[in-house]
Amino acid sequence: MSGLGESRKDDEEPWGRVRPFSIKTKLGTLVVVSVLITTGLSMIAVHTKTEIRFITVFSMIATLLITQFVAHSLTSPLDEMNAVARYISLGDYTRRVNDGRRDELGDLAHTINLMADELEAQDRQRKELVANVSHELRTPIAGLRAVLENVVDGVSAADPETMRTALRQTERLGRLVETLLDLSRLDNGVVPLRTRRFEVWPYLSGVLKEANMVASARGGIASDSGKHTRKDVHLHLDVHPPELTAHADPERIHQVVANLIDNAVKHSPPHGRVTVKARRGSTPESLDLEVLDEGPGIPESERHRVFERFNRGAVSSPHGPGSDGGTGLGLAIARWAVDLHGGRIGVAESQRGCRIQVALPGLPGQRTAQ
Repeated sequence: MSGLGESRKDDEEPWGRVRPFSIKTKLGTLVVVSVLITTGLSMIAVHTKTEIRFITVFSMIATLLITQFVAHSLTSPLDEMNAVARYISLGDYTRRVNDGRRDELGDLAHTINLMADELEAQDRQRKELVANVSHELRTPIAGLRAVLENVVDGVSAADPETMRTALRQTERLGRLVETLLDLSRLDNGVVPLRTRRFEVWPYLSGVLKEANMVASARGGIASDSGKHTRKDVHLHLDVHPPELTAHADPERIHQVVANLIDNAVKHSPPHGRVTVKARRGSTPESLDLEVLDEGPGIPESERHRVFERFNRGAVSSPHGPGSDGGTGLGLAIARWAVDLHGGRIGVAESQRGCRIQVALPGLPGQRTAQ
């Protein structure tokens, strides 16, 4: 009984299906058929008094034909696998092997396809990581450039408040560089959240002020999602209650709010208004955010694709004067930062423009008394 169990185990595929036509079964069948052909021709020779040399030649030809057929069925997929493996080694991860066989070669083909899928995913993640990092470095550099240009041109004085704004951008740039130095964690999908309690009103006021500094820079500043000079859009902050606090990673929330504001500004009409709302959530230190604009809005058929990477929308001329449409990474990065917190982000119904809602969970395991 144990021998039978081992035999059945050997003939099963790693993912649970039974292989009725394994290679060893085919080779065993080849031997049995060859013996049967030889035996049958020998019996015919005895009854018909045919010379044995003719029977030998016929049996050899029949055996060779059957062997050639079986050998071709075994070597043909190996040639295909070799060709696909060569393409993969050259960086073409789109090739796949036909894995419809129900034998060990089918197992090998399935494994090669899985390997190609993994390599393709890793290559895509590497490219997306480079795009994300480049994308995120633009904002603090643009903000710092805006501050320095205003000081040099005499638009604003080099007072302590202006220098503090420049310092915040420099510090944020330094934190982004630290993230770059921690590539091993990023590659493994592990990004630590440095959560703390902070006051929402002064924090969001700083984010909106930085957004205004970037927009006021002359000549067009490369922002989070593109290049635009929208100086005519008014930013409004609505926090209730004014003493509202939240528990989250301020750096990641900055990514969320800055990208949502940037997206809303680009889609706003001339002299439009972008409103950032903040309310207390259902759990202690949780936070509900909304960013609303007065643009054309997002068609319902496109809402499920809004947060995909490199998606730039299907609305005709949606980006307002001076915008190049962007890279389509801003909302994808916003979703990534919200997901790290275990929160939710999505497009909500709105009578006018686009309304994006963000829910951050705050301190887990407790609910605010109603």
